[in-house]
Amino acid sequence: MPASIPSHAAVSTQLNAIFVSLELSRSTWLVTSLAPGGCGRISRHQGKASDVPALLERFAQLQAKARERTGEQYPLVVIQEAGLDGFWIHRCLVREGIESHVVDAASIAASWRSQRAKTDKLDGEALVRTLLAYKRGEPRVCAMVTVPSAEDEDRRRVCRERRSLVVERIRHVNRIKGLLFAREVGDYEPLRTNRRARLEELVTGDGRPLPCHVKREIERELDRLELVMRQIKEVERGRDAMLEAATDEAAEPASARLLQLRGIGPEFAGVLHAEAFFRSFSNRRQVACYGPPSCHSLALSALP
Repeated sequence: MPASIPSHAAVSTQLNAIFVSLELSRSTWLVTSLAPGGCGRISRHQGKASDVPALLERFAQLQAKARERTGEQYPLVVIQEAGLDGFWIHRCLVREGIESHVVDAASIAASWRSQRAKTDKLDGEALVRTLLAYKRGEPRVCAMVTVPSAEDEDRRRVCRERRSLVVERIRHVNRIKGLLFAREVGDYEPLRTNRRARLEELVTGDGRPLPCHVKREIERELDRLELVMRQIKEVERGRDAMLEAATDEAAEPASARLLQLRGIGPEFAGVLHAEAFFRSFSNRRQVACYGPPSCHSLALSALP
């Protein structure tokens, strides 16, 4: 995040609100704030992680100080980066009537001409400045994350778990084939139903039976592979049930219409139903930016 502006530089804004950024870690939360009546000075407060009551108490103190300085009551506007903490903090703040934003950290403008310092203090200041610019309506400042509901977020786990299991299945298959290829055996397919019987028939390139330890290792790999295959089928049954339930709930659900199109199967329809339909797209440009895969989108898809 940008650190080119000195930390002592005052920040002015015409917006009547208290701007707060949250830097989250496993042990502590750093609250960086900019409040009216503070002469543009940024304040910081460090608290215990996951202590929401203490965080809300700190917010109340900020509002009380601003009211004491100006005689007016100001709302809170909070920003945090998307990360491993997920969206539960955002939902807690929204439930308390606080305006909350979750930003994609990679979208924040930064100068790469010189090496930047990286501290929680500078990160907190940069988030506050980014929030100010965003609320002023400045273009291309950052990209705010569309926060799904708790139900939508839970629904996404079906397709994401299947994707992880498929990757694990590929890893087991490649491991088995690698062990056999090193012994000049290249016509074995671990995904076929006769994999166990076929394993007993294999011989090495020099005409010997498979070494006992290699064979036992492959058998254990097959045990893990078969477990993954059973779990994939179980997840796919859950996915199909989810699509069927969506079909029953709506008169013309989008997922049901997708299945009527040639080339779209249950997996792709399930991904769109879980990952895309809760989002709002203002124009076709936003749809085009969301749809095609890229290095950045693939990295985001790896988040929990």
